[in-house]
Amino acid sequence: MVTGEEDGEIDNTNMFLIGENEVDGDDYTSGVWESEIQMYRIHSIDSTVVIRQLPSQGISFKLWLPATTLVTLLDNYRRDPENSPLTRTLSSFSSPVNIVELGSGTGIVGITAAATLGGNVTVTDLPNVVENLRFNADANGEVVTRSGGKIHVAPLRWGEVNDVEVLGNVDLILASDVVYDEHLYDPLLKTLRLMLFEGSKRVFLMAHLKRWKKESNFFKKAKKIFDVDVIHCDYPQEGSRIGVVVYRFASKDHTQKNGLSNV
Repeated sequence: MVTGEEDGEIDNTNMFLIGENEVDGDDYTSGVWESEIQMYRIHSIDSTVVIRQLPSQGISFKLWLPATTLVTLLDNYRRDPENSPLTRTLSSFSSPVNIVELGSGTGIVGITAAATLGGNVTVTDLPNVVENLRFNADANGEVVTRSGGKIHVAPLRWGEVNDVEVLGNVDLILASDVVYDEHLYDPLLKTLRLMLFEGSKRVFLMAHLKRWKKESNFFKKAKKIFDVDVIHCDYPQEGSRIGVVVYRFASKDHTQKNGLSNV
């Protein structure tokens, strides 16, 4: 199956969150912003995650397809960990796992991780995104707490050392659809280098849907710094040749000690 960065063609797909767990939501106007409420069923905990989108505010306020992939994988891991591509990673952490999501946007991935894993999760994004991120975290507080998880919200600017240092103890880093803007490749890699330092046991899981040829530059740079594995590929949506791919990034030093190899 085509995994994305190796394919030379451009996939201009710009898809909102679509998936088998999606439940019809409502559109309404909140203040001066038009809001869209999306409900997403998490079968493993028999609960529904509610997400507010603000499409007019930009891409960080929308739900995108790669988030679906991580949400579904987390849900399925909770139901059947023995047959999950996440098992190798998640089984290596003590409970409760400490998770940071980068570029959280609406926060659906981090919220789902807190609910399905019972983890301590910090969802992060730029300061202007944090208000809506906090709204969604608060809206799902009961679901998260009932599952034994905790959700925190913090601003985090990629490439800023101080923003990373205040995060505290971290085991797992998550992100979806964060490789799209070329001028952000180096700041994102700097943040990852700060978090996945040499000898670190931390792991970064990233869901990505390729849209542009230039995205291969990010992966070329990343593979010089980290060991990068493909752990899951979705089948392409209708009309697209490429599906969402989930990558696992780890420190080269830690990977070699544990007998893992890069792709």
